[in-house]
Amino acid sequence: MPRTHLVLDSAFTVGPVRRRLFGGFVEHLGRHVYDGIHEPAHESADEHGFRKDVIELVKELGVTTIRYPGGNFVSGYKWEDGVGPVEQRPRRLDLAWHSTETNEVGLHEFQQWLDSVGSELMLAVNLGTRGTAEAIELLEYANIGGGTARSEERKANGREEPFGITMWCLGNEMDGPWQLGHKNAEDYGKLAAMTAKAMRQIQPDLELVACGSSGASMPTFGEWERTVLEHAYDDVDYISAHAYYEEDDDLTSFLASGANMDHFIKTVTTAADHVQAHKKSDKRIDISFDEWNVWSITKWEAKAKTFTLEDWPVAPRLLEDVYTVADAVVLGGLLISLLRHADRVASASIAQLVNVIGPIMTEPGGEAWRQTTFFPFSVTSRLAHGTSLDVVASGDTVDGGKHGTVPVVDAAATVEDGRAAIFLVNRHQTESTTVTIDLAGLSVEGDVHAEGIWDDDLHAVNDLSNTARVGLRTNESVRREGDTVTIELPPVSWTALSIG
Repeated sequence: MPRTHLVLDSAFTVGPVRRRLFGGFVEHLGRHVYDGIHEPAHESADEHGFRKDVIELVKELGVTTIRYPGGNFVSGYKWEDGVGPVEQRPRRLDLAWHSTETNEVGLHEFQQWLDSVGSELMLAVNLGTRGTAEAIELLEYANIGGGTARSEERKANGREEPFGITMWCLGNEMDGPWQLGHKNAEDYGKLAAMTAKAMRQIQPDLELVACGSSGASMPTFGEWERTVLEHAYDDVDYISAHAYYEEDDDLTSFLASGANMDHFIKTVTTAADHVQAHKKSDKRIDISFDEWNVWSITKWEAKAKTFTLEDWPVAPRLLEDVYTVADAVVLGGLLISLLRHADRVASASIAQLVNVIGPIMTEPGGEAWRQTTFFPFSVTSRLAHGTSLDVVASGDTVDGGKHGTVPVVDAAATVEDGRAAIFLVNRHQTESTTVTIDLAGLSVEGDVHAEGIWDDDLHAVNDLSNTARVGLRTNESVRREGDTVTIELPPVSWTALSIG
């Protein structure tokens, strides 16, 4: 049986766990907004048309800051289309997802939904087909109290008080040739810097996110970050990172996805720190990991080839991945990576929330349910508070496929006010792993509770035929004797321990 030994000590820390680490992402894509969060004819719909059963699940999930309205969608979006009387709003072609956008839900309606779920808005501006002028007009509309054309327009549209949005994304994936308005790093860096400067002339304390690479496989990865920040370093606060992972008939590599995310984060921070040193700046740029998830992207690429000129549906079923137990274990491992880099990852957004590669699924006129990936996210958001610890680990390793040799157990831990949480993934596909945890360096008293995700069928799912097939399970093997905790982790499992 493989073995792993972990040492936790309050003197060895990574950094504070910022609550924005547990953010989400809502894009006008497929059935995410329409028939997802917004379905006026549903029996649970509130006075604004939002499904209350979905609201309750989003609250349970524990998402904090939510990025909106895209994503690829934002690079062709006119924000003005989504304000004013709903019956007067135009229907537009959404080129990003080959759909028709009705604009029934816009900034005002989405803020109403956010108020219901208790989350903060992170707003993205269109720097693809639009630019600086449109961005500052949107900022004026959203955040100026009154007395100007745009702020008075907001009042006339029913919102007297400003939205007070503090965090803004300067475009989306501008390195990608699929992106409307795709630019090279030089041109985007100059545009991002110019837009940031203009926005700060209105509101200096904004938190601004420049576009980093849309993936580590991009040929310009690393160099893109360096070039963009050479132009925009003094004007932005964060650089974005996006990463998606899929099994693709390679479970061995899939289970080691966290190692790839670790490398991604280290590369981006190295590029940012290089620019900091070159500029002799006291300011540090952190990461907004504002798109991450498990996603069968190859299925989408095949679907995209079938679109026709006449086919522009409203809210089609797109990217509705049905997640397995293995997917949930990997997602839990990605959360471990984010916690391990809590000193540099200031914000992160699981992409996305409902129906579209989301932890929550709905059926029109029917029920809403939790996918397998719901559970590691909701538990980690609930338990991970305070300070992320630098976990000292020793033990057996396992083949990580294309990611090389990796520890058989991946781990992260947090501590706050006499309470600790430990998150574990066993990557071994056939054997349980015994883990011993040394708590002598922590002042944490009390019993240990362990819950997690595992199953004899790694491809078990929750779907419309059985919405509760997979759920959290209690691990009864956990024991505490003094300052030592022992637990046996099932093969291909994600587990959360809470102490105190």
